[in-house]
Amino acid sequence: MERTFVMCKPDAVQRQLVGRIVARFEAKGLKIAAMKMLRISTELAQRQYAVHKGKDFYEPLLTFMTAGPVVAMVLEGNDAVRIVRSMMGSTFGPDAAPGTIRGDLGVSKRYNLIHGSDSAESAAHEIGLFFNAEEIQDYELLAETWLYAASGPNRI
Repeated sequence: MERTFVMCKPDAVQRQLVGRIVARFEAKGLKIAAMKMLRISTELAQRQYAVHKGKDFYEPLLTFMTAGPVVAMVLEGNDAVRIVRSMMGSTFGPDAAPGTIRGDLGVSKRYNLIHGSDSAESAAHEIGLFFNAEEIQDYELLAETWLYAASGPNRI
């Protein structure tokens, strides 16, 4: 199973969309391995978005990400990174396809509700920024038999 990092940004929290967003991932069959609400420090935001340092949107991004609480998650499933990225939709709501999180819930060209890792490597890095090993739960989701057509002992 692959793990990915997902964060509901301050606009999603303020608009009370976290439950709807999480429900989409669960309905798809992704397993929540960790989840918490926190307020990101400037230092953590700088580490999270270091790749954008020097770009014109970097400072406004830091201001936005530290303006209110976020909900950070580790989701797990087969091909989790790709599935989450597809479910999120294009970067900004007006450009995102209907049926995606941003396409259905976003209208801003600046605030885009959600962050998801863009690769397994960035997922590992981002998970490490927000969670320690003890916070990530390793458990069997009984529905996996039905999600992935798994077979073996005690399976159909």
